[in-house]
Amino acid sequence: MQIKQALRQAETTLTDSPSAQLDAQILLARVLDKGREFLLSWPEKEITHEQQEHFLQLLAERQRGIPIAYLTGRRAFWDFDLEVNTDVLIPRPETELLVELALQNLKQENQLIADLGTGSGAIALALARERPQWKVIASDTSAGALNVARRNAETLALDNLDFRPGSWCEVIATDEKLDALLANPPYIDPEDHHLQQGDLRFEPKNALVAGAGGMADLQTIVQQAREKLLPRGLLLLEHGYQQAAGLQKLLQESGYNDIETHQDLAGLDRVTLARR
Repeated sequence: MQIKQALRQAETTLTDSPSAQLDAQILLARVLDKGREFLLSWPEKEITHEQQEHFLQLLAERQRGIPIAYLTGRRAFWDFDLEVNTDVLIPRPETELLVELALQNLKQENQLIADLGTGSGAIALALARERPQWKVIASDTSAGALNVARRNAETLALDNLDFRPGSWCEVIATDEKLDALLANPPYIDPEDHHLQQGDLRFEPKNALVAGAGGMADLQTIVQQAREKLLPRGLLLLEHGYQQAAGLQKLLQESGYNDIETHQDLAGLDRVTLARR
């Protein structure tokens, strides 16, 4: 079978995908261990029977809804690729806003930063890569997630990260004071119907869902962080687009200052920052 025939067949197989052509190209490129440009440059190249069988298997899994990132084991974030698997959330482009705001607001060379609930390590790795003089703590309650994050750090040859198992600010030692604390915690209401749609169906629920209407972990971090931040230390939190007002109120009541909410590229409230 030729590449162009395999892709044509795949598009008719992926009837439930809104991006069947792109999905097919990504999966076949993965099978062939080539870039997508190879498929377009060599459409008449023959693929082996084993490659065809592997491709059909991936197509069947994609038709069931398995996310492309889990099928390929890779996801682009910031300016690098990450290993991902079902132990971690699939990094989203909107989370890059956390990285952008941290870089804009933290100007000193020597900073101690924490990324709590690091998952694949996306946020922590981006900051460590952009600011090699910073020390970045990356924590998670999931041993599987921390293993993924460590492997990603090794792939990127980063040595300014400190990986710690544990829940939220409990991983910060009593004598440590942070210049900034970042988190993309679970913030989806357990009753939210979106959990039954798209990629969310296959991602780890403990990294998605929080009690109190999705606010429970945000509340915990806000309460714990004041004791861990230096004076004027920065708190940066990703949240749901309907949670900004509630989070701002919580921050005000907890004694934070300079509270701002920033929108993602879709114009939705996505990240709120505050200073101790």
